[in-house]
Amino acid sequence: MRNLKVALLQIMPEETLDGNLQKGLEYCRKAKDMGADIALFPEMWSVGYNISENIDELKASAVSVDSMFVDSFARLAKNINMAIGITILETYEPYPRNTFCLFDRYGTNVLTYAKVHTCDFGEECRLTAGDDFYVTDLNTEKGNVKIGSMICYDREFPESGRILMLKGAEIILVPNACPMEINRLSQLRARAYENMVGIATVNYPQGKPDCNGHSSAFDGIAYSPNESGSRDTLVIEAGEREGIYIADFDVEAIREYRSREVHGNAYRHPEKYSLLVSERIEEPFIRNDYRK
Repeated sequence: MRNLKVALLQIMPEETLDGNLQKGLEYCRKAKDMGADIALFPEMWSVGYNISENIDELKASAVSVDSMFVDSFARLAKNINMAIGITILETYEPYPRNTFCLFDRYGTNVLTYAKVHTCDFGEECRLTAGDDFYVTDLNTEKGNVKIGSMICYDREFPESGRILMLKGAEIILVPNACPMEINRLSQLRARAYENMVGIATVNYPQGKPDCNGHSSAFDGIAYSPNESGSRDTLVIEAGEREGIYIADFDVEAIREYRSREVHGNAYRHPEKYSLLVSERIEEPFIRNDYRK
């Protein structure tokens, strides 16, 4: 598997659910025409990352994972023989969830993930957080690859990428909706480097409030036998404009690198990390809006 192509759909949302459905389907077809194996949407595409302050309106705007909206992408995935990672505001109790669904090229839902690290300091305090991270074996025309997912703010916790690596992820898909600047890009670079995984992130373009494009991908391969010193792990960084950007991953090279290098799970000492799972929080990190 030398060229696994992930299409980063850096596109502007429409005003309605149906508008997002039609535009989403159109751009998936365009991604297929560009040779993509996976098409990836930015965060909460179904509502264009719009979280109403009114709880009744918020719940009314959510869709279920077996809704017509989601099923349309499942059927398209099967029809065009391409995996699709669609993002939704998911119907859930007590509040909706920020959810990612991955359909394989046969239209089967192989992974459903709800954002674990909701931004409780902001409007996501009105959402239900997910409770685990998942990895799936995705079948593509070029072979099988282990795929995991995290969403936006999850990126800022090393534990997210670490758990996905420990569960076997080779490529991590990251829907996003925030300003992508040097520090956030550096976090993604770090998650790829320290876990020896590929990471593909897609953001909304400039013009969507609080977003600025700069969708990106990193392959995590810091050292190559063919190069002296360290290499840039950046695969692609988009500009600010709307468009489809192809992240081309050499999965065999990632696998070979992981078989010999020193990061990931090669030299860890988990018996010494008990403090990492402590629930104790002390100053200066106490926040009144923190939710378990």
